[in-house]
Amino acid sequence: MTAPLNSPLNSPLNSPSSLMVPVVVVTHGGPSERVQRCTASLVEAGGAGPIIVVDNSATALSDDGYGPADVTVIRTTNEGYGAAANVGFDAAWRLVPDATAVALLNDDIEVDNEWLVPLSAAINSGASAAQPKLLQAPRSVNPIINSVGVELDACGAGSDIGYGQPDGDSFAQGSDITVFTGGAVLFSRAFLESTRGFDERYFLYYEDVDLALRGAELGHWYRCEPSSTVWHEGGASTSALGDETRRLQERNRLWCALRFGSIAVVGRATWLSVRRLRHPPRAAHARALGAGYSASVRLVKARRQARRQAQRQAQRQAQGDVQGRSA
Repeated sequence: MTAPLNSPLNSPLNSPSSLMVPVVVVTHGGPSERVQRCTASLVEAGGAGPIIVVDNSATALSDDGYGPADVTVIRTTNEGYGAAANVGFDAAWRLVPDATAVALLNDDIEVDNEWLVPLSAAINSGASAAQPKLLQAPRSVNPIINSVGVELDACGAGSDIGYGQPDGDSFAQGSDITVFTGGAVLFSRAFLESTRGFDERYFLYYEDVDLALRGAELGHWYRCEPSSTVWHEGGASTSALGDETRRLQERNRLWCALRFGSIAVVGRATWLSVRRLRHPPRAAHARALGAGYSASVRLVKARRQARRQAQRQAQRQAQGDVQGRSA
């Protein structure tokens, strides 16, 4: 991230009529019907401006075919989803210097009308990130949940909350969440500047888990606002990765466990990786285990630094409370 920590912030946008939020759409492979549907839905829904498409395939010959004529297109080499998103965030701050928030979407998302309004209200109320309710595409009168947040199991594996369940009253109320999905989320600018955005070493998968947990260490918190709805095709942009999908998923799960998990979680996460060596794709599982633990020194060091920073912050807060009472 290149935006300075002391960037000026404007006052919150409080009404749907004045709401204009930069939106970053990450795509790969040049213009497609998928990204056109995404950007067209943003225009129809209102509130998005500017729309920034980051194509990390660097293969397209023109800016045509990504959607409406006023879409800003940025082409980069493929350094992964998080890297492309970070490029988009920097572009948003340049195009809208006083923006206080930016939305991020996969290219296989279609949004419903005024989807940004509840998310912006959550940011204005103090949340650092707010995600909508993701429903499984195509659109249906009997929708199925894709995600209302992300949860981690005892082995450090992430999964979408509510995935595959029919939508209904149980998914109608907003709630605080521990981890947001990077597929559709609104970030406050302060959050992205304090965390420096996505860790680009993850390339793909678990980069949203890492970002959410790093933010939590700094005191940030997140919401799911189900009155905001979008439709997610799922897997459309990663289906060509083959065995590389499993290698990245397994490596990055281990990275998150080593960086954030308890000793018990690290042990279970490692044992799961060892067990998976018996199953195909065995070579991908082996590479993932090796790559996961080759970064252990860096990850443990980052964990200790974060812990010390949190302790110093708690001490400063305690000292301030004492001084306040004695004043």
